[in-house]
Amino acid sequence: MLYLWPVSNAINERISKPNIVLFMADDLGIGDLGCYGNTTSRTPNIDKLSKEGATLTQHIAAAPLCTPSRASFLTGRYSVRSGMASLHKVGVFLFSASSGGLPMEEITFAKLLQQRGYSTALIGKWHLGINCNSSDDFCHHPLNHGFDYFYGVPVNNLRDCKPGHGSVFGAGLKMHTRAALQSMGIALISLAVLNYIGLIRVPRRVLGYFFLIAAVIVGVLLLFFYNFRNLNCFLMRNHSIIQQPWNYENLTQRFTEEAKRFIGRNTNAPFLLFVAYTQVHTALYASQAFRGKSKHGLYGDALEEMDWSVGQILHALDQWHLREQTLVYFTSDHGAHVEEISANGEVQGGYNGIYKGGKSTSWEGGIRVPGLLRWPGVFKPSTHIDEPTSNMDIFPTIVKLAGASLPSDRYGIATPKNSHSTRKSIWKAFFFTPNFSPEDSNGCHDDHVCFCYGKSVTYHDPPLLFDLSKDPEEKNPLTPETESHFHEIIQVIQQAVSNHSKSLVVVPNQLSLENMLWKPWLQPCCSSFLQFCYCDHESRENKKLPEA
Repeated sequence: MLYLWPVSNAINERISKPNIVLFMADDLGIGDLGCYGNTTSRTPNIDKLSKEGATLTQHIAAAPLCTPSRASFLTGRYSVRSGMASLHKVGVFLFSASSGGLPMEEITFAKLLQQRGYSTALIGKWHLGINCNSSDDFCHHPLNHGFDYFYGVPVNNLRDCKPGHGSVFGAGLKMHTRAALQSMGIALISLAVLNYIGLIRVPRRVLGYFFLIAAVIVGVLLLFFYNFRNLNCFLMRNHSIIQQPWNYENLTQRFTEEAKRFIGRNTNAPFLLFVAYTQVHTALYASQAFRGKSKHGLYGDALEEMDWSVGQILHALDQWHLREQTLVYFTSDHGAHVEEISANGEVQGGYNGIYKGGKSTSWEGGIRVPGLLRWPGVFKPSTHIDEPTSNMDIFPTIVKLAGASLPSDRYGIATPKNSHSTRKSIWKAFFFTPNFSPEDSNGCHDDHVCFCYGKSVTYHDPPLLFDLSKDPEEKNPLTPETESHFHEIIQVIQQAVSNHSKSLVVVPNQLSLENMLWKPWLQPCCSSFLQFCYCDHESRENKKLPEA
């Protein structure tokens, strides 16, 4: 962990307790932005941050999936330390009625800034849990982690949330339902045969109960997935559900207006605004003003609308004369989802540029993300910082700027060398890699996403070693013949891994199967189950949104 620039000098030379605006896109590829080399997508407002500030060229997400990446971003430490790293196939929360989430005792930068007098808000996506023991205890909710105000999506934007855009559960549900029905059928037939030939005596009542319980379980599961959209795709303001399911129409505009209003309410005191977009994660969507306007289909439309939103929020800072006293940061939670292709063959995932792989893998395409910083008078225009950095580095940076003390367990702080230093080797080792399918592709297209688990990976001993300063595309793993210090480098890396492993403290696994399962008693619902939890208080307010 390191500071993203000499913070102490910034405090001495500028103002202390600046405003902080953090933008995080969802599933955005580093190659989607003009400031990182794209020549066909229009992202002028995001690119302007690069022109007016600093571009981090070696910026890494802490994890290649939404939930663990966001947990690390907020806490400044690897997700495994808070129990937010999965030990099985599924690595993110899927249901609103799961009991897992960011533990209450975790220290987020929002908590620390809140204690220093900052007004704090999260607009957009959370994806770090809601409840623990009841449908309204809100133990994992943003308001319990340092945010004074929340307007957004507590779980995730999935294809299942938008009618006509397919399902992320379809193939798996068919396979497992078929297998479950076959197993139950075989069990029932076996019991009936054994009972008939006299080997065992099974009362008909027992067989009936068995069949009834199995039918109820299958029925509940089918009912749940049939109503997935209503149960999981809802919009909240603070602790209240205001739209269930949410309406995609003007959703980004609503996020934008909420962000602008928050800025307007806090012009005379320091504030932290975290805008976590649901774009460009599927299900893709774009407001009418942006549909069909890009060169890259619905994905490009959504990207350009998000860029418009960034511009609107930056303009609000200018309107309130807050530009000079505000640090702005833009990033993505991880790399683009390269396997995202719609049913009609339209590519709906992003572009990772020259980098290999994508979301859910630790190849550079999965973890190398945009990193843009603007603070007039601190960052010179068009600065490029080539030091390796992580989005976890935001934690110590803004905590220091706010005048708060860094928690004792966030150690290893250092200040990077300046961007003009001689480029040195950047070593990266893989102890295992995902098995791409088809084998010669750039992702796991047969499974829709790569799984870092079981037979889905290949282990390497010795680890694969790359020098990213010379081979950023990770095409040519080094060997003792091609790198004279191979064994020495591997030894240093293995020692670092050992030290890290020894430093880990056992904590409850928030992403265990038990914590991830849907629990009906935890289900947030704004009406009743008889009404399929439907409500729309948002539209009733009849808010007039400005034209995009």
